[in-house]
Amino acid sequence: MRKILSLFVLMAFVATAMFAQTKETVKPQPIVKPAVETPVKPAVQTPVVKSAAPAVATEGGAKMTFEQTTVDYGDIEQNSDPLRVFNFVNDGDAPLIIKHAKGSCGCTVPRYPKEPIMPGESAVIEVRYDTKRIGPFNKSIRLTTNVQEQPIMLYIKGKVSKAPAGLPAAPSNLNGF
Repeated sequence: MRKILSLFVLMAFVATAMFAQTKETVKPQPIVKPAVETPVKPAVQTPVVKSAAPAVATEGGAKMTFEQTTVDYGDIEQNSDPLRVFNFVNDGDAPLIIKHAKGSCGCTVPRYPKEPIMPGESAVIEVRYDTKRIGPFNKSIRLTTNVQEQPIMLYIKGKVSKAPAGLPAAPSNLNGF
């Protein structure tokens, strides 16, 4: 009981000390307006020029140089190998970070390195196209990186032709076993 009473007295003392602190008064500062207001000029926008060059870079920092920015599947058969790769090198002086990669539709699925690519290192971006779809295709992959503010665009193209009729994929059991 004595411990509880001592604890209660201690809490009352602390509370009293906290409320006993003096409040500082803050004098409001007068608002001073300039004699002449200068109008804010809008920033001059520089037109963006798209280049077909395989290298994408900024001054200093990470630089992403591709062997090619367009992969041509050519004329392929339905259900053939969907995987193609884009090889690139970080030619900059800072780690390259790929933040996101997105295909232009669900039939184009990119896969990219999640860890930083150090200066001088090379890596690949894998792309899979749904080769079950028959007909010509022309798709894009949008990369968001720390190289520049504008996304980097990669392209795939080709034509998927219907697979010829032939032998079944799995041998049939003709003997009934």
